[in-house]
Amino acid sequence: MKRDLQQGKGVAGDVDAFLAQVAATPAPGTGGSRRGRLLFGMDATASRQRSWDHALHIQSEMFETTRGLGGLDVQLVFYRGFGECKASKWFSDATALRNAMLKVQCLGGRTQIGRVLARALKETRDTPVQAVVFVGDSMEEDADALCHQAGQLGLLKVPLFLFQEGHDADATTVFRQMARLSGGAWCPFDASSANRLKELLAAVAVYAAGGRKALADHGQGRGGDIAGLLEQIR
Repeated sequence: MKRDLQQGKGVAGDVDAFLAQVAATPAPGTGGSRRGRLLFGMDATASRQRSWDHALHIQSEMFETTRGLGGLDVQLVFYRGFGECKASKWFSDATALRNAMLKVQCLGGRTQIGRVLARALKETRDTPVQAVVFVGDSMEEDADALCHQAGQLGLLKVPLFLFQEGHDADATTVFRQMARLSGGAWCPFDASSANRLKELLAAVAVYAAGGRKALADHGQGRGGDIAGLLEQIR
């Protein structure tokens, strides 16, 4: 299966292709009873205040859908302003993560995706991380450096799942390459499809906690995007 998403499909086709890539990603090694670990990286620059507020309402789904799989721990890493990039502690419930996000106000500044990836590499070398989610709308850094870090995560079997808001062409090119190099996937979203981000984040969370089989079980009886994913698994 091709790792790239094909252009010209529109948002619905891109979402289906994204879910197919999740299904094709090698199952993470959570070590049996060990809780899954997901690093949640977010762009908190000024252009993303509305999306940050939206994420406050949907992040709980990541925890709810993994309870029967042994649970999920999530670390929030965000950047904003002039050179500010912060990482939270690891959270095991939605309320604690939401409270941490409520304290963050978006500030104008340049992207610092490289620092998010550096944190993911450090965390994984200490204790394995099963997946990295990144949500952002632009890329203002050295593309080769970011792709190198994505490749390093790929060697550690940590896929990047990149959700791109908007239509920045430079970001699209680099994000797609990063996804491929890490063994993960890329998916765009916009104001008209933002509600689908909830289901997509939940799908990645289930994958992080239990792999492809858990994702298939999660999708049983569901329609929409998850049904399309199950068809790809078959």
